[in-house]
Amino acid sequence: MRPPRNRKKDIILFDGICNFCNSYINYVITHDHHNRFVFASLQSDVAKKLSEDHQIDLQSLNSIIVIHHKKILTRSDGIIHIAKHLKGRWSWVLFIVRFIPQSIRNYVYTLIANRRYNWFGQMDSCMVPTQEVRNKFLP
Repeated sequence: MRPPRNRKKDIILFDGICNFCNSYINYVITHDHHNRFVFASLQSDVAKKLSEDHQIDLQSLNSIIVIHHKKILTRSDGIIHIAKHLKGRWSWVLFIVRFIPQSIRNYVYTLIANRRYNWFGQMDSCMVPTQEVRNKFLP
């Protein structure tokens, strides 16, 4: 099913210096066949502006953040929202995960989020998008 042409895109805010997060964003870009998502790193000026506009406390959230219309989705809810709009072999697994109670999903999400730098490393600065995908990133 194709989204309407005039619909606003969902915004994904992610940790731009996290290797795991960057790998996940690359996965989303590759499998976003309907061009539904745009991206910004949490470290960017646009993320700071969006956090003010939507009253999101970026300091307290150790999470991916999805802005869907005016609704804010974080942690496992954000991941599930993204997964249900992607095409790929793992998307159905994440879609099924939504039936696990949110408290358990978020506990596991937080466990991984708190250890992601130790397990996957981090960069000194945010990734620079390639020319092919630059239009998917907010300025």
